[in-house]
Amino acid sequence: MRRVVRQSKFRHVFGQAVKNDQCYDDIRVSRVTWDSAFCAVNPKFVAIIIEASGGGAFLVLPLHKTGRIDKSYPTVCGHTGPVLDIEWCPHNDQVIASGSEDCTVMVWQIPENGLVTAMSEPVVVLEGHSKRVGIITWHPTARNVLLSAGCDNQIIIWNVGTGEAMINLEDMHPDVIYNVCWNRNGSLICTSCKDKGIRVIDPRKETIIAEKEKAHEGARPMRAIFLSDGNVLTTGFSRMSERQLALWNTSNMDEPMTVNEMDTSNGVLLPFYDPDTNVVYLCGKGDSSIRYFEITDEAPYVHFLSTFATKEPQRGMGYMPKRGLDVNKCEIARFYKLHERKCEPIVMTVPRKSDLFQDDLYPDTAGPDPALEAEDWFDGKNGDPISISLKNGYVPGKNREFKVVKKNILDSKVTKNSENSSPANKSASPTPSINCLRASFVYHTLPPIIKHQSLSS
Repeated sequence: MRRVVRQSKFRHVFGQAVKNDQCYDDIRVSRVTWDSAFCAVNPKFVAIIIEASGGGAFLVLPLHKTGRIDKSYPTVCGHTGPVLDIEWCPHNDQVIASGSEDCTVMVWQIPENGLVTAMSEPVVVLEGHSKRVGIITWHPTARNVLLSAGCDNQIIIWNVGTGEAMINLEDMHPDVIYNVCWNRNGSLICTSCKDKGIRVIDPRKETIIAEKEKAHEGARPMRAIFLSDGNVLTTGFSRMSERQLALWNTSNMDEPMTVNEMDTSNGVLLPFYDPDTNVVYLCGKGDSSIRYFEITDEAPYVHFLSTFATKEPQRGMGYMPKRGLDVNKCEIARFYKLHERKCEPIVMTVPRKSDLFQDDLYPDTAGPDPALEAEDWFDGKNGDPISISLKNGYVPGKNREFKVVKKNILDSKVTKNSENSSPANKSASPTPSINCLRASFVYHTLPPIIKHQSLSS
């Protein structure tokens, strides 16, 4: 007998919003017209881009700091234009990068217990884009490698440990880049662009490996993400403005493996993917629902699971890494939904009767330790994510003492040059002040910022 209903352990996943006292209230969420998530989460902090007068700012709250957030709560406010995108470093839970309309990327180190005073001094400023920077994404396995993409249609890959722009992909995109995503080991990136094309790029060879010109016919923004098997999943719009979800095999992108048409709403679908369970969650900007699908190896490949719906539309969405979830409650995903004035956690769980650890729901997942140093990756090496088990609930490692991982080759050169430079021309310099960094970032704690005497005099 052929099964009528496909068996799946995720068929009964259900979402539940937390109680009011566990929300983050009275937050003025940013009104910038930009299709980023506006929220970034890790096991320690939630960061939210907010409205700010005279520049750009975002809030960083410890996860337990729920309830009403005071208007005087300190912010991260070093940008001179609105912040467009933020992302936590996957290898250090206290490091966050931000991209802004002021054309800069800034990397910040948040104190272990959160902010006590407003923070306006980043660890490093990365300057190289000529227009606003709307996309920030850290390398998944190499420490201190950060990618940024701007409205100047170029992608820059930085070594944050030295503050250098190492790779510049300039002539690959004729129009605005909508999003960029690394693959599982960070050897390739895929991009979606306003010219309706999706591209798979080897950033170190600076070559396009695969390309599809009109992945979705509609004119509204698309998204493209890598799956763990190397296929690419895209969200976009049909010519009749129907929202679509498509799956592509990168070795042959003439036709999609499958296309799912959903509805005719005009909100951009932001995909969040869990490589451990092969479940993808679609959160539409302006929607009041989260749809989730399971990806399998056999046709029709994409299987609709269910929808979590609420009354309030979402302005943005944060997605918790797997190591921040509560394994005792069979929690397989947690979202941080932005309303106009608050942030509301939404918990996705698989109902199970047993209190034992559920091995099938929690295979080993990517941990916080990097597989490579930045220099190794730029030299051509690749490394798969270093996995950790969630069996005993994830226990974060203690902060290790600072070790100089590699001598900064630029230190000696820059020291000589910076003695001749005054604070006035510091801001005009296209390269960041590298000697602030004191070698590269640490495993789990960055060194304090030590300014050169000539700059503080």
